[in-house]
Amino acid sequence: MVNAIRKLRSAGAAAALGFVLSACGTAHETEGKDRHEKIERVALPEAGSSREPASEPGWRLVWQDEFDGAQIDRTKWDFDVDCWGGGNDERQCYTDAPRNASLRDGKLVITARRETHTGPALPTHMRKEAEDPDATATKPYTSARLVTRGKAAWKYGRIEVRAKLPQGQGTWPAIWMLPEDNAYGGWAASGEIDIMEAVNLGTACDDCPGGSESTILGTLHFGDLWPNNSLDSSEMYAPEVLEGFNTFGIVWAPDQIEWTFNGKVFARKAADAWWSAGSQERGAPFDQPFHLILNLAIGGGLPERRGLGGVDMNDFPKNLEIDWVRVWQCGEQGNSDSACLGGE
Repeated sequence: MVNAIRKLRSAGAAAALGFVLSACGTAHETEGKDRHEKIERVALPEAGSSREPASEPGWRLVWQDEFDGAQIDRTKWDFDVDCWGGGNDERQCYTDAPRNASLRDGKLVITARRETHTGPALPTHMRKEAEDPDATATKPYTSARLVTRGKAAWKYGRIEVRAKLPQGQGTWPAIWMLPEDNAYGGWAASGEIDIMEAVNLGTACDDCPGGSESTILGTLHFGDLWPNNSLDSSEMYAPEVLEGFNTFGIVWAPDQIEWTFNGKVFARKAADAWWSAGSQERGAPFDQPFHLILNLAIGGGLPERRGLGGVDMNDFPKNLEIDWVRVWQCGEQGNSDSACLGGE
């Protein structure tokens, strides 16, 4: 979510359908590695490759939010408040106002509204070194971005979020993770894990099942500092996302990360596929604690380059609804214990 020049390919230019195991050399051999972008089209297996932490041995639930209270639990969540645009030229200001994020009927509802708003031009962590830390910006939309930064972070485990995604050209809901501490340097040397991103859902798409955009993405960002960063991304058609709630997740181990949709694995990336210029250790940068982020962006490079282009200003407000968030780990070592890997 934070790269201003992502170049994810259109659906027509993506790789052929198939379940692909990523491999791009060894992670500890970082010297001389070139920036690369790997984008693959994958298909959800019809059977097998299932991950169900409630029924698999060894998993224990270590953190959750069922959103059953009257208000957002501020012991679990903080808000990013700024009009920065996420480094992607997004068109929203993020606020902590209840009109942009609240609990309704046992769900967290993040609401993007078409309304002009003025707020800080930069996120908090960038203001300290800015020439004008009090600078403001004005954007035509408002939304919310909730983070567990400073409150909860995890190294390895199973993270799942059950959510109903908004539709429309220019919408960009995301469930993702950033490092709690930039142990290996700035973005993306310390990594980024995108559990789920989707753009322009429901818009006309000749190449999509049913004729409507229904692509979800799971992506890793790693390597060197921007603009020499690298990414490895898997895209999958999932028409179910147009109908209601679905469960998006990752199974994160020291040697691999799997992406799941409603309990089924649709992508797997091995540790040999990623690296960090800030470390010679195999597994870096995804060997550190990461915190969780839930947000709904409007516009920006990725959605505006794809689909019908730009942002459709009709049918606002847009809602990203979160039914629950759950985090499991295995023993004292995340999910590195083979008992938690379902026998694979």
